[in-house]
Amino acid sequence: MTTFARRAAGFTLIEVIVAFAILALGLTILLGILSGATKQVRWADDAGRASMHAQTLLAQQGVGVALAPGHTEGDFEAGRYRWTLDIAQWRDPAGPENPQPVDPGAPQLMSLDLQVSWGDGSPRNRLRVQSLRLVAPTNFPGGTPL
Repeated sequence: MTTFARRAAGFTLIEVIVAFAILALGLTILLGILSGATKQVRWADDAGRASMHAQTLLAQQGVGVALAPGHTEGDFEAGRYRWTLDIAQWRDPAGPENPQPVDPGAPQLMSLDLQVSWGDGSPRNRLRVQSLRLVAPTNFPGGTPL
């Protein structure tokens, strides 16, 4: 009787090893999940900051200086975010098959294409914003964005 009672009171070495293996596996999975969540939070922060910079840059376009076709680039936060801005006269998607008459004195639409990238510049770390601006003709007084 005493042998049976003494044997039932503890765990065998195999049971302890299996318990530690299950615990290690669970902790590994939990750390992997937390690491992935941390990366997602970091990416969301970077994308939010890139969006804020893009909105600021687009809001400044055509203020004080008339919009002109061209390509400009620069950076924010000491190079952490890089941007390129292409400004061109807007083309009708109907294309050359359906040309529209152009009045030289009428306001023109300008297309703004802004790309902001961060980190390694991979497609996952890139934000693209496109916008249109109505611009008064430059050969008239006050040829600035409307």
